Amino acid sequence: MAKNLDLDYAYQTRPPSFLNTIFMYTVNMAAKSLVSVAQTSKLAQDTDKKWKTTDHLKFMVMLMTWGIVWVLRVLMDHFPLITYSSSYLLQGFSSSLGSFYSLIPSSLSPPSSSLSLLPSSGSSLEEILYEEVDGPSIKALGRSLTHILALLNDIPATSSKYQFAMTMADTIMEDNAHHHHSELLQVNQAALSLAFGRTLALLYRSLQITTQSQDNFGGWPFRTIKALPFGSYVAPCVKGLSFCFNTVMSLVDRGVSQLHKKKEEGADEYGEVMAEKLAHELLWITNRLRAYGAVDQALVQWSHASALASLSLTATPRVQGIILKISGILFGDLNQQDDYLITREVKFKLLVLWIPLFCHANNGVAYPILSSFEKVEIQRAMNEAISSLPAIDQEVILTNWVQDFAVSASDWPNLQLSYDRWCQSARQMLT
Repeated sequence: MAKNLDLDYAYQTRPPSFLNTIFMYTVNMAAKSLVSVAQTSKLAQDTDKKWKTTDHLKFMVMLMTWGIVWVLRVLMDHFPLITYSSSYLLQGFSSSLGSFYSLIPSSLSPPSSSLSLLPSSGSSLEEILYEEVDGPSIKALGRSLTHILALLNDIPATSSKYQFAMTMADTIMEDNAHHHHSELLQVNQAALSLAFGRTLALLYRSLQITTQSQDNFGGWPFRTIKALPFGSYVAPCVKGLSFCFNTVMSLVDRGVSQLHKKKEEGADEYGEVMAEKLAHELLWITNRLRAYGAVDQALVQWSHASALASLSLTATPRVQGIILKISGILFGDLNQQDDYLITREVKFKLLVLWIPLFCHANNGVAYPILSSFEKVEIQRAMNEAISSLPAIDQEVILTNWVQDFAVSASDWPNLQLSYDRWCQSARQMLT
């Protein structure tokens, strides 16, 4: 069967015309109107009520819609259109990619420059099908690497094919780097940048599912406790007591409510497992971006991930630890980038968004995140980055840090050196 799924089959298959698209849309609309009228008729029959004026209008619209369907069917049979879209072969892929990114918040959207390797238009299709080269091209190699990196998000981590796909991607990138060619290095950078943005967005969606499940489980009292100072430490205990209470009550009251709770717990568990897998993949991609000289692209995308930064504060310790590890790696490379790549705005957003996570993250014995040496290096990088910003930016960053540091149980990161330096610079304005 795989032999039939080639380009020859795609050329021989007649794609749908524009008229056929209109026909299918009208059929769906007519079917919906038929269902609506049927529900109205059944309701009127059960309650012995007469149709209202709006019900008669719905019935007339339904008849007119089905009449239009018949007219379109006649036109398609006797006047077929022979002009088809040249981008039909990749139409499904491009539309599904567009639907995926439409669900992502603007703060998580990857930069448009990283999408250059993906076929998203008719010109890209013609470039793929009619490239005037005898063998594979550089762009084809980039598309292949992008495809393999995308598969990592879909393959379960327990599958043997997961390591196979990861090893294959590593092999392609290493071979590209060994050729010491700028275009091959750009292939690695562009594919990894796109994979970073896609994985970041999927991680946000997984954490969102987990958060929604926890909110439904605890209701508004649980959300109120989490909002209080030290609430992140008290909330798990409250949740555990609530779970025990609900377990006892379930022995008495079984039925629909119990099934609903199981669905929520299943969604919560699924979200946590998926989030941990995606977080590990994001850490792996971050290290590859550093290895191939494109960590600046990760820094820019990380500075726009405000939604993920907010959800990471209440994530499970395992997921939170990996996100904190990624943030620590990026902070360590923050001051080593050129100013035209990492602007003042990027530095400011990185510090404002992610310093709260360093203050509130669980860094206990069960889930060790950073070593003492790593903490010292990250704190030094924070102080250096803060000192390079204007005084107004320093005020915002340090004010937020004092608020988070004062209510957190951790004594790190201690940015008092930067705070004292900023105060001293403010006093010098009077001299």
